[in-house]
Amino acid sequence: MATTKKPDNAKKSNRTDGIHAKVKPSSELGAIVGEGPLPRSEIVSKMWDYIKKHKLQNPDDGREILADATLEKLFGKKKATMFELNKIISANVS
Repeated sequence: MATTKKPDNAKKSNRTDGIHAKVKPSSELGAIVGEGPLPRSEIVSKMWDYIKKHKLQNPDDGREILADATLEKLFGKKKATMFELNKIISANVS
């Protein structure tokens, strides 16, 4: 009796729950990642793209993000750690 196995990515392709659920960014977060609804995973990825593009990681401590004017509006302060990033994102999506 042969069984057919679904490809590993078959279940994941249309997921709409958890980290794959689309959320709406606040206007401050939207200035960085775009205004439309996005999955949290894509928001995190776009945040890191922005941080790296603008060279905002502290060269002495890569875990620290030094805010430019756009990020300062989002963070509410001059710097944040990479560990705070998910908390900041969560506070700025609905």
